[in-house]
Amino acid sequence: MASFFRYSPFPAMPISTSKPLIDIPVPSFVSSISSQPATWLYTSAALVGALLILEQSVYRYKKKHLPGSTWTIPIIGKFADSMKPTMEGYMAQWNSGALSAVSVFNIFIVMASSNEYSRKILNSPSHAEPCLVNSAKPILMPDNWVFLNGKAHLEYRKILNTLFTRKALSIYIGIQETITRKHIRQWLADAAKDPSPRPIMKTARNLNMHTSVRVFCGNHIPEEGVNEVSEKYWDITRALELVNFPLALPGTKVWKAIQARKVAFKWLEMAAAKAKISIANGAEPECMLDEWVKVMRDPAYKGRTDFSDRKMAMVVFSFLFASQDAMSSGLIYGFQHLADHPEILAKIREEQYRVRANDVDKPMTLEMLDDMPYLKAFVKESLRVKPPVTMVPYRATKPFPISDDYTAPAHSMVIPSFYNSLHDPSVYPDHDALTPERWLDPNSSANTNPKNYLVFGSGPHRCIGIEYATINIGLVLATASVLMDWEHHHTPDSDKVQIIATLFPKDGCLLKFTPRPKPS
Repeated sequence: MASFFRYSPFPAMPISTSKPLIDIPVPSFVSSISSQPATWLYTSAALVGALLILEQSVYRYKKKHLPGSTWTIPIIGKFADSMKPTMEGYMAQWNSGALSAVSVFNIFIVMASSNEYSRKILNSPSHAEPCLVNSAKPILMPDNWVFLNGKAHLEYRKILNTLFTRKALSIYIGIQETITRKHIRQWLADAAKDPSPRPIMKTARNLNMHTSVRVFCGNHIPEEGVNEVSEKYWDITRALELVNFPLALPGTKVWKAIQARKVAFKWLEMAAAKAKISIANGAEPECMLDEWVKVMRDPAYKGRTDFSDRKMAMVVFSFLFASQDAMSSGLIYGFQHLADHPEILAKIREEQYRVRANDVDKPMTLEMLDDMPYLKAFVKESLRVKPPVTMVPYRATKPFPISDDYTAPAHSMVIPSFYNSLHDPSVYPDHDALTPERWLDPNSSANTNPKNYLVFGSGPHRCIGIEYATINIGLVLATASVLMDWEHHHTPDSDKVQIIATLFPKDGCLLKFTPRPKPS
């Protein structure tokens, strides 16, 4: 191609045999220079045109018969739509077919909306591995356990499962109770100074971050570290949206998230080191890291023990992401749902007073929670109606025959969606209604079709902290129900959804808190 650019595209002039009247030699480079811009222009246009045609051809070849745009926008695809995702946009995509196709920055994406295909993706580790979002690996670190598959992943889960046993949860619930009451007191104090409705999005998030950092790390991190991790983690949340600018250039969301991760790792690695020292000195576990070290030191334990401070920090870092986003979403919608359904809140309060024997200062225990079936049914139903996570991206490691007539290409993104499964009218009659009672009847279609309840995923990568998350949401709502009243200030955006990695009310859920008198 280099030689092509050195020659003019025009034919040479014929040479006359007669002697010219004026013989003025014209250097050959003059004509060459004048023709080069045109040559570059034509060649560049031809090259760009060929690449665009190739891009469209590849997209259509991969898409085959699946619903989706017939042509993709050159280079960026659906990037513009993905920058500001909406539930309406997602619903349109899911409802277009059980499988549908889309392209973003030449990343070919197959979206599964049916329960059958979503579960197949989640339960096919030999064909697909979790990739969360495209920016996840540089932020969470490529060797983070959440990206493992197969035997390595199973070995990790073996030890991590011990961190969510009933024994471990009984340690955590005391921390959750103490921090919840502290924050509720602060909410009421703030409301006394300014009684106007306020969005609770940041309020709930701060509670969850404070709770999770203390549950996971105990007092191995000072208060200034807890505050810094909490403040910086919002940058991580914003960068873990489904689609972001792909390069970690200074000033971009991904770059800011990487800087936030470095700050968090400083504190988390320090906490892991202190936990090892504490347990080695004979202390009893007071947090998750302590319990982890204690389990590994148990002579009866036969699993992995080669967890460095960094590896332990990476695990806690991934847990914080889940607790900060999914748990905050679940808690905020829990408050909103109870405010909008006072008849449900009344039943929760009735149950609370009964189990607590009217002593609202009585600390919550796991045994008390066992006696609160209506509270647990409400939490489960609230999460179904507004699932914090509507999809989890996977990457096909090889050609993946998802259906009888379609095989997702290797290296494409395959995304199981949960919303349609959770709103299937054949399983959940009046599926958009908030009905906790559907979970109290063991013979209901909701209880006899557990495969549809995909709030926490399915398969080998199913959420490992289900009990911790549901206990925390239930504990906060139960404690709040007996200590305060809250009023929901409705706006035109109250019922609209904002998607920031997880789902939130678009107006932030504006609530007004007031103290609740103790029962006589």
